[in-house]
Amino acid sequence: STGAIKMQPKAEELKFVTKNDGYVHIHPSSVNYQTRHFESPYLVYHEKIKTSRVFIRDCSMVSVYPLVLLGGGQVHMQLLKGDFVISLDDGWIRFVAASHQVAELVKELRCELDQLLQDKIKNPSMDLCMCPRGSRIIGMIVKLVTTQ
Repeated sequence: STGAIKMQPKAEELKFVTKNDGYVHIHPSSVNYQTRHFESPYLVYHEKIKTSRVFIRDCSMVSVYPLVLLGGGQVHMQLLKGDFVISLDDGWIRFVAASHQVAELVKELRCELDQLLQDKIKNPSMDLCMCPRGSRIIGMIVKLVTTQ
């Protein structure tokens, strides 16, 4: 008489999709196996194994901005049906940006971070927090990630 209540999926029912393997499940030995709700639909994982089905272990949820800023591959931006879409991994992962300006800023921040890390590789003794450019980039990333 009061209606239906949406139930969280059981641990064994939760599945995620990878580009190469299709559906994968969190391994029962994983700390996150009993987690039934993730704030973000994206996980990073360390190990993937196949037994009765493909499982991932040592996984952690990752939100959109860390994925865009620290994920591999190139960041692309395009206009699709009136939305500004940021894409990674040749379009496998896509996000709709709030505006063209937000999409451009995120893309530019990623480019700046990539360049900063290249500079650090060339000069390992460089203190990223002490150089003005590095501290501004890192400060912006920390602000973006902690306030999203």
